[in-house]
Amino acid sequence: MSIREEFDRWAEEGRDRGMEDRHWHTAKHALTRMPVEEGDTVVDLGTGSGYALRALQDNADIGRGIGVDRSPEMLSNARGYTDDPAVEYVRADFTSLPLPDDSVDHVWSMEAFFYSSDPDATLQEVSRVLKPGGTFYCAVNFYEESTHTHGWQDELDVEMLLWSRGDYREGFRRNGLYVAEQDCIPDRDVEIPPEDEFPVHEWEDRAIGDWERREEMVDRYRRWGTLLTVGVEP
Repeated sequence: MSIREEFDRWAEEGRDRGMEDRHWHTAKHALTRMPVEEGDTVVDLGTGSGYALRALQDNADIGRGIGVDRSPEMLSNARGYTDDPAVEYVRADFTSLPLPDDSVDHVWSMEAFFYSSDPDATLQEVSRVLKPGGTFYCAVNFYEESTHTHGWQDELDVEMLLWSRGDYREGFRRNGLYVAEQDCIPDRDVEIPPEDEFPVHEWEDRAIGDWERREEMVDRYRRWGTLLTVGVEP
């Protein structure tokens, strides 16, 4: 199954809103770090329901938001959720963005970069469209050090990129971006039950997985959480 088909199915099932809820736990902290100013142009790679651009428009009054996704159903849903002419959605591959050189102030991506068919080409495109001094905020939960997320690959029919923290830094640098920051943002919104409640299965109907030991859940949500790598266009 292609990435488009997979996410079309998710959108049709309404799972885009569930993704939004889960991603927001750490996305809200990463978004507040972006040096966005009034009137800026922001691109969201793998926009899904478009929640990040709507949040930026509400809180930072961006001049233009462009949500990019390969799933027409995701984009259709995002348009339905958005009532702002400053925010638009386009279907495109990450490796071929329909934007001019040096035309974007910031690029944001949450839980989407690892679906890129060519990560180096994607980073080159990000570098191409960013203005000098522009930033790329790349947030992922699925990465090498976060071992408790590796099982996600078994649940999907599409290939996922499993890079380490070092791979992200090297990839950014290799493709023209200066690495300004990298850290792990803990997810503190997911409640971790006390030791005597383990093992837990589909806890609180949130379908967050099965956990045999409390230490594993702490490792996933508190220690590794979301990896944020920030690149700057020289």
